[in-house]
Amino acid sequence: MKKLFILFLFFVFIQHLASAQEDWGWWNDTHGWEVGDPGWRNWLIISPGYLGPNALPVPAVKRGILEGKTELEVTASVHFHSGDPTQDISGRAYVPFAKNRIAIEMYGVLLEHYAYTTEIRDERYSRDRDGKGYAVGDFYFTTLVQLVKDRKFPNTLFRALLKTASGSNLKGARYADTPAYSFDFSFSKDIGEKETTLLRPHLMLGFYSWQTNDELNLQNDALLYGLGTDIEKQNWRFTSTWSGYYGYKNNGDRPMQLNFELRKDYDNKAFAVNYQHGLHDWLYNTLRFSFIWKLNGVE
Repeated sequence: MKKLFILFLFFVFIQHLASAQEDWGWWNDTHGWEVGDPGWRNWLIISPGYLGPNALPVPAVKRGILEGKTELEVTASVHFHSGDPTQDISGRAYVPFAKNRIAIEMYGVLLEHYAYTTEIRDERYSRDRDGKGYAVGDFYFTTLVQLVKDRKFPNTLFRALLKTASGSNLKGARYADTPAYSFDFSFSKDIGEKETTLLRPHLMLGFYSWQTNDELNLQNDALLYGLGTDIEKQNWRFTSTWSGYYGYKNNGDRPMQLNFELRKDYDNKAFAVNYQHGLHDWLYNTLRFSFIWKLNGVE
């Protein structure tokens, strides 16, 4: 064990030494950096249009209601982009309580692999010279509160979301290394019955904000929005949504996307396939495959 520990310290030292001695002349020449200019972190653009696909994603559109069972989910995603193809594994935990009036949700990317082109590297001011590598994503913590359900007024759900700054590889422009938060309300109305065919239109409106590296405007604020419909029949559910947020800086901070998901539920598990199509400032096309374990429900 002593030898292994010494070997570990040796590798850490070598890695640190290599990083300290890395020649950044190529980055300085590419972007015209000179002595006395602001540091490289100030050159990065902290917005979804200039970071990886998981850096500042549009929060998922909620349906105005809480699910009744605890869920543990593992998802494999492939992000198609001509200049930045990316793959990742993510996890999610959802736990309802208080007679299904409140729930907490935690999720994040466990591991991301990327390989982007020189053009993308330079456009994003990345210092990852070969544009290839791995990163760990941010951790999200969400509180959900059911305000109205099964009344004449539409189902109403409140969500408060907090994004940590735990994502890695800022120099590769993969994650923002800044906190973010959002608040939103979602509304829905059930039409029909699940045993035959149930239609559930839903709407989401809220506020999204994240920290930037702009010394004059350290925070970017955005209108968060979403509109969609569920179609449910027995154990099948198809969901289509249009969503995004609208930042005030107009520097790649106005992502917009279409989402389509097909989910099949069983007694204690579920499968889902999701497709996202980027429309503006988030130009990825993403395919996701999810396996979900369902635990004891809330009556």
